[in-house]
Amino acid sequence: MSLLFRRPVVAIALLSFLVSPALAQERPPATVTVVTVEPETVTLTSTLPGRVAASAQAEVRPQVNGIITERLFEEGAQVELDAPLYRIDAASYEASVQQARASVSQAEAQLGAAEREAERLQELQARNVASEQALDDALSTRDAASAALELAKAQLNSAEIELSHTTIRARLSGRIGLSQTSQGALVTASQAEPLAVIRKIDTVYVDVTQSAADLLRWRRGETERDLADADGTVRLRLADGSEYPHTGRLQAAEPNVNPQTGVVTLRLQFDNPQLLLLPGMYVQVEMPVDVAENVYLVPQEGVVRDRRGRPSAWVVNGEGVIEERPLTIVQDRSADWVVSDGLAAGDRIVVEGFQKAAPGATVTPEERPEDSAQAQSE
Repeated sequence: MSLLFRRPVVAIALLSFLVSPALAQERPPATVTVVTVEPETVTLTSTLPGRVAASAQAEVRPQVNGIITERLFEEGAQVELDAPLYRIDAASYEASVQQARASVSQAEAQLGAAEREAERLQELQARNVASEQALDDALSTRDAASAALELAKAQLNSAEIELSHTTIRARLSGRIGLSQTSQGALVTASQAEPLAVIRKIDTVYVDVTQSAADLLRWRRGETERDLADADGTVRLRLADGSEYPHTGRLQAAEPNVNPQTGVVTLRLQFDNPQLLLLPGMYVQVEMPVDVAENVYLVPQEGVVRDRRGRPSAWVVNGEGVIEERPLTIVQDRSADWVVSDGLAAGDRIVVEGFQKAAPGATVTPEERPEDSAQAQSE
């Protein structure tokens, strides 16, 4: 290369050597967003799968045989106790009632005649005109007629009950489902298929399973004691991932442990005023199991993991230098991790700006605004 071209190259290299250190010295530390954490007391929960069940259910079935003549309800509507639902052809049952009433009238007439005969023989026997045998026979006839009258009245009562059953009524207040029969269909008192099903769903149950060890804590009162100063209610998450607006509580526990799985079925009760929960629906229950003290809520975006999945956080110390801290995570809570070890009160956790810094680098920390943190948690 000639001397003419070599001199500019040397000049440019010398200029770069002199300018680069100056630029490096003038470049300010990278800015990162941090969140300051403080120790808290947190209620730990266990997420359990469950199914929604109606708090009460009644199957509508006929109690007499006959032809359906009318359906008196709207499918899917709210029905009240004793509301008429179906009518069965009542002609034959009305005839039975009339026959039973005639039997009662006949029995009353026979009883009246027997009573008069018994009174007459008692007067004759008092004057020694009638024999003891005749009086005994008259009294027996009177008693038999009285019993026959009672039998006729019982048969009349039975016939009236069967007649009343030709109007099928609701035995429960709740939401009635689809009708499984129609006008003109023959129904029987012993049929297996119900005509419709009424379910009470303004309050519903959610059945979940829990380990026997956790149930022992409930039985001994340890969990209730730990949760005495915390929110001990049970929360629900729907199938679409949204949180149910109403909380519930433990209602009962099955007094039996499954020998194969070692779990117990728990029944939780939830109010359902908007009828969002329907029987058979799959849900997830967040059930409180313990209270953790002196733990830290760390935003999930502030936790990094290595190739083995071990969690850590970048903490900005008092000199503005990033330190990498290994963490012990207990569980997640909404958009945060519950951390039990690895942090101290007042630590500033890096949540934004990872691409501009690294452990050991000097940075300028900026606290994340509260409204931004709330928006991310939602």
